[in-house]
Amino acid sequence: MEIRADREDTGFSSQSSTYRTDSDSLPYLQCVPYARDVSGIQIYGDALTWWNQAEGRYARGHRPKPGAVMSFAPHGRMELGHVAAVSRVIDSRTVLLRHANWSPIDGRRGQIEDNVRAVDVSEANDWSEVRVWYAPIGNLGTTAWPVNGFIYPEKPGRNERLAVLASASRPKAAERPRSLVGADFLKGIRPEVTVKPASVRRELAYRYEAPKAAASKPVAARPAWAATSLADDPIGRIIAAKTR
Repeated sequence: MEIRADREDTGFSSQSSTYRTDSDSLPYLQCVPYARDVSGIQIYGDALTWWNQAEGRYARGHRPKPGAVMSFAPHGRMELGHVAAVSRVIDSRTVLLRHANWSPIDGRRGQIEDNVRAVDVSEANDWSEVRVWYAPIGNLGTTAWPVNGFIYPEKPGRNERLAVLASASRPKAAERPRSLVGADFLKGIRPEVTVKPASVRRELAYRYEAPKAAASKPVAARPAWAATSLADDPIGRIIAAKTR
């Protein structure tokens, strides 16, 4: 593969096995075993699988911490992603990384680089895009690499575990059954059976509601038990109000 010093060669960090032999190079160290060794995070497989593999096993987040692994998403010719350990946090936009198989050094791939700069170039300062030190040009590379986030060498917190369980048990929106019954499904429907009011409702109506109606229109004579004045029975007023 041709090595160009004016830009990053994205093919250098795409494999996960420890060594690979090319016709034009010697076996070389890959990013995954080196990141696993220096961070202690025991995840195996291609770098692009680390972020999902860490779910429920290791804490994850979007802020760098020393010892965490920065998980790069596949991008361009870096088809299998990349992983790098954070050795130091300089400020809110700058960290130092320890990683392997990023820059070709002396024309060789698979080289280890310790304490090289990575700078967050995302607009929101959420570490979703970074530029990384590239040895052939002696400066940060020009590519803004997409980052999944950071995997921390500790168990996930309670909130993250609950979120994982909830997401696993809750069906996706597209899979949820859709109800065909709307909020107005009883609108316009008349009951088939006329229900007579209970005796207590009739009694309360005689006792407390009939006096109000008497002012506007004559009503039938009330039975003797309805002679109690509304003012004399506050409990009855409350019950009448509740049962209207």
